[in-house]
Amino acid sequence: MTVNARASDGMTDDEKRHDQLTRAPKSDESDAAPRITTTQHGDTTRIDVADTAAVRPGNPDKQGA
Repeated sequence: MTVNARASDGMTDDEKRHDQLTRAPKSDESDAAPRITTTQHGDTTRIDVADTAAVRPGNPDKQGA
């Protein structure tokens, strides 16, 4: 199966992710926003936290640790 190919339920992986993240009673569209970005550099894939991510990893009380 290719990336984002439709499964037997008729939804792509992206559609399933969106559906799952917006299903909760108090959720909204921002909950389904991408939290990471990926870039290819030759044979290497770099994964970064998206600038638009509402929640970022790490301890917010420690700056530049």
